[in-house]
Formats: sequence, structure tokens, C-alpha cells
Amino acid sequence: MTVEQNVLQQHSQKHQQTLLNQLREVTGTTDVQLLQQALQVSNGDLVEAVAFLTEKNAKVPQQDEATYYQTAQITNDRYISVGSQADTNVIDLTGDDKDDLQRAIALSLEESNRAFRETGITDEEQAISRVLEASIAENKASLKRTHTEVWSDSPNPHERKRMENCPVGLKNVGNTCWFSAVIQSLFNLLEFQRLVLHYSPPARMQDLPRNQKEHRNLPFMQELRHLFSLLVGSKRKYVDPSGAVEILKDAFKSSESQQQDVSEFTHKLLDWLEDAFQIKAEEDREGEKPKNPMVELFYGRFLAVGVLEGKKFENTEMFGQYPLQVNGFKDLHECLEAAMIEGEIESLHSAENSAKSGQEHWFTELPPVLTFELSRFEFNQALGRPEKIHNKLEFPSMLYMDRYMDRNREITRIKREEIRRLKEHLTVLQQRLERYLSYGSGPKRFPLADVLQYAMEFASSKPVCTSPVEDIDTTAPPGGTIAQLPPPASAGEQPDACVSAEGSGSGLQASQQQQQRVSIHKPFTQSRVPPDLPMHPAPRHITEEELRVLESCLHRWRSEVENDTRDLQASISRIHRTIELMYSDKSMMQVPYRLHAVLVHEGQANAGHYWAYIYDRHHQRWMKYNDIAVTKSSWEELVRDSFGGYRNASAYCLMYIDDKKPFLIQEFDKETGQMLSGLDKLPPDLKVFVEADNKLFEREMEEWDALQARKLQQEKLALAAAAAAAAAASVAVQPMSTEPCSPDNTAAPQHDPEYMEQQSPSGDSKHLQEDTERAISKAAAEHDEKSPEALLNTAMKVEYTRLLRLAQEDTPPERDYRLQHVIVFFIHNEAPKKIVERTLLMQFADRNLGFDERCKSIMKVARAKLELIKPDEVNMEEYEMWHQDYRIFRETSVFLLIGLELFMKKSFVEALMYLIYAYQYNKELLAKGPYRGHDEELIAHYRRECLLKLNEYAAALFETGEEAKVNTGLSIMNDLVVPCLPLLLVDEMEEKDMVAVEDMRNRWCSYLGQEMEPNLQEKLTDFLPKLLDCSTEIKSFHEPPKLPSYSTLELFERFGRVMTSLTMGRTPADGR
Repeated sequence: MTVEQNVLQQHSQKHQQTLLNQLREVTGTTDVQLLQQALQVSNGDLVEAVAFLTEKNAKVPQQDEATYYQTAQITNDRYISVGSQADTNVIDLTGDDKDDLQRAIALSLEESNRAFRETGITDEEQAISRVLEASIAENKASLKRTHTEVWSDSPNPHERKRMENCPVGLKNVGNTCWFSAVIQSLFNLLEFQRLVLHYSPPARMQDLPRNQKEHRNLPFMQELRHLFSLLVGSKRKYVDPSGAVEILKDAFKSSESQQQDVSEFTHKLLDWLEDAFQIKAEEDREGEKPKNPMVELFYGRFLAVGVLEGKKFENTEMFGQYPLQVNGFKDLHECLEAAMIEGEIESLHSAENSAKSGQEHWFTELPPVLTFELSRFEFNQALGRPEKIHNKLEFPSMLYMDRYMDRNREITRIKREEIRRLKEHLTVLQQRLERYLSYGSGPKRFPLADVLQYAMEFASSKPVCTSPVEDIDTTAPPGGTIAQLPPPASAGEQPDACVSAEGSGSGLQASQQQQQRVSIHKPFTQSRVPPDLPMHPAPRHITEEELRVLESCLHRWRSEVENDTRDLQASISRIHRTIELMYSDKSMMQVPYRLHAVLVHEGQANAGHYWAYIYDRHHQRWMKYNDIAVTKSSWEELVRDSFGGYRNASAYCLMYIDDKKPFLIQEFDKETGQMLSGLDKLPPDLKVFVEADNKLFEREMEEWDALQARKLQQEKLALAAAAAAAAAASVAVQPMSTEPCSPDNTAAPQHDPEYMEQQSPSGDSKHLQEDTERAISKAAAEHDEKSPEALLNTAMKVEYTRLLRLAQEDTPPERDYRLQHVIVFFIHNEAPKKIVERTLLMQFADRNLGFDERCKSIMKVARAKLELIKPDEVNMEEYEMWHQDYRIFRETSVFLLIGLELFMKKSFVEALMYLIYAYQYNKELLAKGPYRGHDEELIAHYRRECLLKLNEYAAALFETGEEAKVNTGLSIMNDLVVPCLPLLLVDEMEEKDMVAVEDMRNRWCSYLGQEMEPNLQEKLTDFLPKLLDCSTEIKSFHEPPKLPSYSTLELFERFGRVMTSLTMGRTPADGR
């Protein structure tokens, strides 16, 4: 048998298996023989096969439509917005024949319930995702993107400066997250990094390239060397990969804005690198068989052993990235087992050759870097569109490949046969257990032990002697409160009588009393159940002997069922454990591969975002490479984002490295064996290149610093001029003072905080003056004969006592006394005593204090005391820092106040920036102490609600289809909502924020399954990648809004009113 025949046979088998999978998904039929029969009858036509299966199962009992939607209802609130719209689209796709629809529903119910129990994802949710993803593919095929999203650099180069020992990121230059994810994964393979950095172009490269490969590959290698050198030694936080990306664009023959497939790009990249190193290898080893380092690093070999039409064959084949199917498997080993066996292989193990065909793959040589492609995208032939598979697939951090090696072929076959036998036994046990846990013959089934318990409870209930409908007075008015007596019974009528436990009381009297009580009960206004009605149904007549026999039987049966259930569960657990430990002996753990990198995709079939998790062996931790953002991560975060089944993120490519070859990830010089780091790893030409780039960046920072210094000087001059003009105006207006002016005062004027002293006796200063004068009056009333200094000390004690009492009160948010006085803020946050004393002294040194002689004398003493304070007594830097924190606290309060006021007025566009900055400022304050800011959860709630309201408003505008309204809606999303999403994603511990982001994304993804005008499809296709971008890097943001000036009293009162409104529930927000 030739290799070509073998390949054709493999292709035919894979095509048939694909048709079987699609037929199973469309019809819900799990019987493989029935599916194969349908394909044979229809000669491979999928539509005819579906019709055949539908007719064959037409007699299946149909489920009521209302019951179906009740059963299949999505319980997770996060997906309601998608499901409510996408459900309609899925039904429309089935056509107008409602009978066929009902039959399909009935067929799929049992399979749907089983799949939901195993994966936690309903078939309905899978169907919704398939429709959404398919629409993206259709839009991509018919439309051309006209705009690309490019990261904008911060104008401040210090914000783009690399932190010490932090890895360098890659700038997204237009939907190039796929490029960043692959390049970072390869760059962190230090053996690959060494090969690229020390690649020297062939000598003949000085001449014109001989062919197209040389014309393309050699310039690309030079750009890749430059890029890798910058990743090694750049002082920038991230670098620009445009040079290498530009060369790649032509190879893909697609628009520059289209996102590329990771596996496609990796294949292309490895092909180019292989060609480039092959050219060099041929030049270095003339006359000898050249060794290509790329082939040795990434390529392995396997032996294909099989039977075709009764004839055995063996072929050795080379592989690079090994493809694995995801659908239908729960972990990586299951995928590998399925990939290593194709078709019916019983004949391989038997002496007799049968007509069956199949083959096994056995690895003969594994590469140092073993890469698996997880096929999460597949074409749904029933819908005619591609779809993404969101199933959960687990993979280990350490993978032992012994069971797949050719040298272990016989041992593995024995173990596989044992596992097959155990799984058959396991299936029988699970079926038996299922009969105990789902007992009954109708659509609703219950655990048998519970059924027996319910029967026992029914039999043990107190018997009743009347029908459940006979004792209800249907003539009484529904809401009546007056008891209505029944008409007297005729002589021939004998009412039912029930003998009480005491044996007394007539039946008629009991019936009348019961009717009286029932008629008084008001079911719509009274939650109490009438006391005489039984809580549960009960038998009419049962004797003591019957009850005793029945209880004895039920107790015994229930005990037997529970014992059987426990035995079955224990047996199942033992078999699972045996299967798990089948390959755990040391002989099958000699080929260890450690997980090096995981490439993750989030989004739909043809739109989304890529990033990578890469293991840092030096620091023993996982790192997340998300374009320009490189952050510390964990195995738990990797599992959540990579296994699938959570949101729309899942691993797309796994890169394992041979754990017995440490040179792959160790930094050393191959010639000297010396450990290298930083610029020492670079060859001379690249070291010069990086140093030149670093000098350019340093010059950029110096120019920025000089520019900022000039701006600061200009601002100081402008402030000085404004102060001089204000002073001249004040001298011209106010009468000349008769008090002598101290030389110290003119030499070193006191710079009072704006909330402590102002130029005019109004606003904050007036409120503060009144408090100060009250304290002075109280001190004078207690000590009339004291000197000004003694009065000052007493007044300060009086004022501090008042403020301390305010600080110690347990007040609600609507009475936040920190807004009334800075010292309350200081007391809450345990400010140093010297800071509090100086602040209080500043209050009594206010020049605008009262005009009576007593206040003036106290003011002079206070100012004199301030001048006598030595620099070593009070740290003025610390003093300014505390007052700066209080200024930020007031600004935060104003941001929050205005944001909430606008939110309550439903001015969500205007409210958003105030709430955003309120949260950011408040978070910085709370980082210094728990009492420096406001309730973070409250601000986060209204920030989140505001974004959700804007998202709903923008979506409603988009749904109108009118050009102006659509543009307005997308403008709101692009300018306001999308820039704020990283703020919600940056703190992944806040689950509510992440849920809100998912809700917003799902709302817009739901439109993909709907028909719309081409221009709307183009706008939606252009917008979705921005919305689905998972980066937490803030690309551009609005300046904080300018705040109005509020006096202390006004701020305190308005803030209190807003908080009172929130407490009384007068806001449109829910869930608070």
C-alpha cells in the first residue's frame, strides 16, 4: 500500500467521522449504528440523513412547548440577554415546520440533560454560541474591514519605561495580538532565543536573493533578530513589532486588520525559520547532510501501524504541531488516545487478518518542544458556518508521554485493553446506578430512596375523612370577612362525619365550623395557611395493621436501596481510581514534558483576542503576556481562562518542553558554559542596535522632563502674577491696617490650606470662623480673667473635644463629619499629634477671625505660636502630605456627589466620568487606610450600573438602524464604555464587575445572529474586536472633569441629601 493511498483512506475516514459528529449534534441521536445507517441510506447527504432520522423518530412523544421552555430555561443571569434574542434565531433556522421542531426537541431532551450534568453547559447555550459564531464568519467573508484599532502611546515616556527585571511587552499595531502571543511564547524558549539572536545571514546574502524564499525569509530573520534583541535589553516597557509584522502581511494575503489564526501563523513562522536556517546549514556544511536546528527543536516522528483491507502496513512520518480534536473529550490524554487510534484496529492485535481497516500512531522520536493544536474551531455543515467549541478540556502541567511511545507499544496495548474492560464494567455500573437515582417511567424521575421516603411520609400522615374539595365553601365571597353559614341540610341528607380522637362532636357541627374558618381566610391578603387544612395529602382510610406492615416494608426497601446505591458508587469510584493510576508506575513516567506556554483565545469563531501564559522557570511562577501588559499570574488563573467552559476563553495551543533537557530554558553561553543575562546575551551587532535605541529613549525622557520643567516654571510665573494682582486689588479695597507688621510674617508667609482660610469671610472661612468664635466664647465664659494665651489653650481644648466627639460618633454615610472638618478626618486616620495640633492652631490664627479685641488677641497669640514652631518639631512634608490627602478626599467626595446626582437624574453620559474618577481616587485613598475614603462597594456598584445603562442605551440606538442613532450609539461605546472596561477587568477578584462586562459583550454578540443591513454588519464587525479585547491596559482616557467649588457646609449638606436618597431607594439602580 502506498503512502498516498493511506492518506486518502485516512481522509475518507475522518470525513465520515465528521459527518457522524454533525449528524449527532443536529438530531440529538446518540446511537452510532443508527447514524451510520442514515448516512448509508442517504449516500452521505446530510440533509437526507436528517430527514431519515426525523421520520424514524416521529413517534417519539412530543413535549409541550411551554414545558420545554420552562425546562430549558437558562438559569444564569449572565446569559439571559443573549438567550432571549438568540433563541428566536435558532428556531427560525429550523424552518417553518413546527412538527419537525417538536420532534427535534423531544429527541434532544435526554441528551441535553446528560450533557448538562457532565459539563454544566446546556445544549441551548452551545447552540446559541454556534449561531453567533457562524454569523461572524459570514460577516467576515462578505465584508472588508475598513478600520484597525491601534494602540496609542502615552505622551509621557516615563509611563512607557520598563521596570527592573520585568519582561518587555509587544505593542498591538492593529489586531496583532495573535503575533504577540506566539512570539512571546517562542522568545521565552531560551534555546530558540539563542538560535535567532546568533543567526548570521549567509555570505551570499550580500548579492541579490536567488529566489522568492530568500527574498522574503532573510529580511524577516533580520527583523526578528532586532525584535528579540529589544525584548532582551530594551529600557522600554513594550516595543513595536511593525517591521516583522509588515513582512508577514503579504504572506497571509489578507487585509491588514484581519485577525490571524494562531496555528496558521505558527505554521507559517516555523516554515520561514526552517527555510532560513536551511539556507545557512547548506552553506556551512557543503557536501554533508545539513542539520536544521529548527527541525531538531520542533519536529518529531511517529510510526503509523495499520491495516487496510486486510493488508498490514507501517509508515514513518514527521510531525511538527500535533493536531488534537477537543469535541467529546474531557482531558488531554483522552484527546491523545483518540488521535493515536483511527478506525477499527482489532485486526492489528490478532493473528488473522480481517477486512477491517484502521491504524495506530506510535511516537518514535519526540521533539524537545512538543506543541499541540487544540481544534476548537470546526465547520458546522448543518448551518454552513464555522463555530467555536467551548467545551471544558483539562490538561496537566506535567505530561508523561511514555504510553504513546513505540518502545512501550505492547505494554500500552495491554493497559488499553484493561482500561477498555474496566470502562465497559463502569458503564454497566453507571447504568445500574442511574436506575436508582432516576426512578420512574414518566418524563420526571426521582431517586428511588426518596420515592420510598415520600411513600412512607404519605402513609404516616394523619388520615382525613373528607375529600379535599368537599370542605370548601364556594358560595362565600372571595374577600369576605363575615362567616357564611351553610343552609340547613334536608332530612334526607346525611353529611360526612369524622370521628375525632376523643370520640365526641357531631359531623355537622365540625363541618360548619370548618366552613366558617375557611370563608374568613383571605388568600390574597393573608399569607397564613388555615390551621385545619393538612400541610400534605394523606390517606383517607388506613388501619394500624396496614400502616405497620407498610412502614416495615418501606423501611427495609429504603435501607436496601441505600446500601445498593452506596455499593455502586463505591465500585464506580474504585474503577475510576484504578483507571487514573493505570499509567502511574515508574516505568511509564520516564518521558516527562513540562508545560511551557498556553495560548488562549477569547471570543467567537472569527473575532476575539489572543494572549499567552508562559512559565517563568527562574522565578517559579506563571506570567501573563497580553500585548503590552506583562503581569504576574497563577496556575489558578490559567486554569480558569484556559480549560474552557468559563466565559468564551479557552486554550488554543499548548507548548510542552522536554523536562530532561534544561538547556531549552537556561541562560548560558554554549561555547563557554557561562551564565548570561541582559545585554551580555546579545552578539556585538545587536548590542549596538539596542544601546542606540535605549539612548533614543533616554533622550526622549530628557526632552519630556525639560518640557515639563518649562511648563511648571510658566505656571509658577502665572500664579505669581495672579497673586500679585489679587494682592494689589485687596490693598486698594481694604482699609489700611493699624497693626504693626512682623518682619517674619513678610519673609515667610503662612500657606494655609484653602479649606482652613480664604480671602473673604464667606464660604468655608465663615463656617470655620463661627466654630472658632464659639469655642473662644465658651472658653471665656469659663475663665473670664485669663490671659489671651490661656484663653487660646482652653479654646483649642474646647474645639478639639467637640471634633473628637464628632469623630467618635457612629454615623451613617449621610452624616459624614469628615466633610465638616479636616481634624475629624485626621482623628479617623490616626494622624500624628503634632499634625493635629498645628492644624488646630492654624484655625485660630485665621486673619478673618472676629473683630472684637479678645478674638484679635487670641489670633495674634496663635500666629506667634506658629512662628515659634521649629522645623524639627513638625515635619512640614508630612504635614503637607496629610492635608493633600484631605484635599483628595474632598475632591473624591465632590466627584461622587455630582456623579450620583447625575445618575439619579438619568444623565448617565455625564455621570460616568465623575463616577469613574471617584472610584479611582477613592481606591488610592483606601490603599493608605480604610477610613481615608468612602464605601468602595457603593462607588463600584454605581460605576458598574452607569456602564450597563449606557450599554443598554447604545444598544437600543443601534437597534433602530437609523444612521445617525447608530453612529451615536457606537460613539458612546467607543468613547465612553470600551475605554472603561479595563478598569472593571483589572481587579479580577471583583466578580460583579466581570459579570457586567460579560453582560455587555453578550448583548452585542447577540446581534450577530440577526439579519441586518450590510452597513450595520460592517460597523458591528468593526466594533466587536474592541469590545472583546481582554487587555487590562488603559490605552487612552478622558481628563477628569472640572469640579465646582463648594463650601464645607454646602458639600456636607448636599452629600447628605444624596446619601439619604440612596438609602430611601429613590435611584433607578437595583441590587444595592
